[in-house]
Amino acid sequence: MKQLLKESIFQTARWSGLTPALRRIFAGRAAILMFHEVQPDRRSELMTGTSVEHFEYALSWLRQEGWEIVSLEACLERLVTDPQQRRYAVLTFDDGYRDNVSTALPILERYNAPFTVYVPTGAPTRTLHSWWLGLREMFRSRDAVTVDAMGIRFRCPEFDDKMLALSKVTEWIHEDYGRAALLAPMFSRAGLSLSALNEAYFLDERELQVLARHPLASIGGHTASHPALADLDAVSARAEMADNRNYLENLLQRSVQHLAYPYGNARACGPREARLAEEVGFSTAVTTRHEQVSDSKPNPFVLPRIGVGGQFDTRAAFEARMNGVQSAVRVLLGRT
Repeated sequence: MKQLLKESIFQTARWSGLTPALRRIFAGRAAILMFHEVQPDRRSELMTGTSVEHFEYALSWLRQEGWEIVSLEACLERLVTDPQQRRYAVLTFDDGYRDNVSTALPILERYNAPFTVYVPTGAPTRTLHSWWLGLREMFRSRDAVTVDAMGIRFRCPEFDDKMLALSKVTEWIHEDYGRAALLAPMFSRAGLSLSALNEAYFLDERELQVLARHPLASIGGHTASHPALADLDAVSARAEMADNRNYLENLLQRSVQHLAYPYGNARACGPREARLAEEVGFSTAVTTRHEQVSDSKPNPFVLPRIGVGGQFDTRAAFEARMNGVQSAVRVLLGRT
């Protein structure tokens, strides 16, 4: 119900003429956009990523509305030096999915749009405990799934049932990231190989090397094994960042300056992680804190991002996020 209310408000703002006023009050000078998969057939992936149409619409809309799409380095520099107060957009992709190259890259090239891909070591090495891929595969390939760790059997013969069940289990894990490990026995009994899913969905080392040489691309770190860093002791959290940075620099033979914290919310990263990221040698680190960049000199190790994609994303919702309307709605609805 709350989602329908938000969408109604977004549509009202879109057509009522309120957007310019809300933009002046709530929008920032820059927005770091966060993507994961850009899916040619989003329905077959249970609406988990961004559709090709929505991705291209977002880039087209940014250009039409006067946003300049720049690299993260250029954005932070221009926030300080640009006297004309232009608005900047930064494009980022988490995890290193193959469709970032096969599907998104041709569109990025048409728009001459720089972008950063944040890659955990376990993705190209095929060792990542990619529980989210495993869960999606379970629900899309079965009409009933028992999640023993939750004590629930989901009956999901229809598409909407599958999406709802996947969403419920995902939310359960996001309440406590340690629960992800509890899914391993279920995957094993189902004969589901996360390594095989990693092979199917993530870039391999050779493909990553090729991407790193693209003039529009930057490769950033995303830790070694994609944990919630706040759940680890300081030594382990630091090693997750440092080992990943060393791996990528050795593989790509170039400096890796940017980091994305896995999960990226307040439960997964905080001031300690920001300090460790700086100590390890990164120049920036992005979160999933859902805001635009308003300060001319933001803290480079706690940069917010605007997520794009998922089953509830629409053109009106995207425009609302970029124009500050969603920030206004979050205030109205108690920041939910």
